[in-house]
This record gives sequence, C-alpha cells and structure tokens, in this order.
Amino acid sequence: MRLRPCCSIVTKPAWAVQRLLVISYDDCPLSYLPLHISQSHLPDSQVERHACIFCDDFVLITEGQNVPPELHAQCPSRGIVRILVYAVMAEEAGKPLHVGDTYSEEASRYLAKLADIDTPTRFLFVAFRIPYSPAVGVKLIATPWTDENLQQVEGITAERLRREHRRKGMPESLVEVLHLVALADVRLLVFDSDAPVLNGLTLYDE
Repeated sequence: MRLRPCCSIVTKPAWAVQRLLVISYDDCPLSYLPLHISQSHLPDSQVERHACIFCDDFVLITEGQNVPPELHAQCPSRGIVRILVYAVMAEEAGKPLHVGDTYSEEASRYLAKLADIDTPTRFLFVAFRIPYSPAVGVKLIATPWTDENLQQVEGITAERLRREHRRKGMPESLVEVLHLVALADVRLLVFDSDAPVLNGLTLYDE
C-alpha cells in the first residue's frame, strides 16, 4: 500500500488473516470456527469435506486424525467441514471489524512474492515483509480508490485499476480485499497469520 503524495501518513490498526472452517451440522446455520492449535498444521486438503467435532471455541478433524480423549470430551457437536475461508479482520476504535473473506492462501503467497521484488508503480501499492515476523505489509497509494480521486491523482478510474491488477495475475480475492480497504481510505494493511483471534468478531458469508 502506498501513500498518496504530499499527504500526511494515516495508519489504521493492524489487520490480520484468520483461517476459519465453515461447518454444517443438523439443520442449524453454518458455524465458522478455527482449527484447534494441535491440528493447525493440517493442509486444506485434509480439512475440507472432512468429518469433525467442535465446541464454541475450536474444531477438531476426526476423519483420518487421532484426537486425544481429553480434547474429544470438550467437543459435544459433530459436523462436516464444507469449505475454508481466510477472513481479513481488524479492530478499530476498540470494536472488531470484518473486512472480507478469501477462500485460499493464494493471495498471501502472491503478496509475499511481491514483497521480495519492486512492486510495479502502476499497482498503487507496495508490499513489504515485516522483520522477525511471517506477516506481510501493504502500503496503499492514492487512496481512496474512487473514480473521482484516482482520476485526479493518477488519471485512471477504479475499474481500470482493477483490470490492471487482474491483468498482472493478482488473485481475485486479493483484488477485492485491497480495493475494499482502499475505498475506505486505509493506508496500511498487515496480513498476519499469527495474529490472535478477535473475540466477538461477527463473520459474514462472502
């Protein structure tokens, strides 16, 4: 994310990406929960469409996995993991904020690659690695990405910028998140897989 030239730096609270499992069970609404830390290493292929047990705080995959009895006893509900989402979240003014969802880590890998090279100027953002952390930061330029502002600063429309991002192979999920964040005039975004879960966060289907 780059900053608009000749403007003061405005930073928002750190943003984070949380891996959540979408669980269906009985005739109840879908539940969104994280994997228990003991299974956080499991790849998506060993989680999606697999049987699981869960409680209010976490999920444990039972299909193909050995679950310790003490953890099994904490999970009274059974279900199926339908899909995984990577929720982009933040906290602003002391309140949890849900920015959007993506359905793979492709966007994070894309950003990590950009962080190791010079991001093309016309992207209107710069990706960078954060030392001693797995997090990747993005500095946005010329926000908000509205037609009015982009025409004035860069001589382009928001849709043209979207097309440029897609033309360069940017994952659609990352395009959506960056443009949503830039539209809100956020200047600094951090994708951090180690960020803690935000208590009370409301989640929505994409």
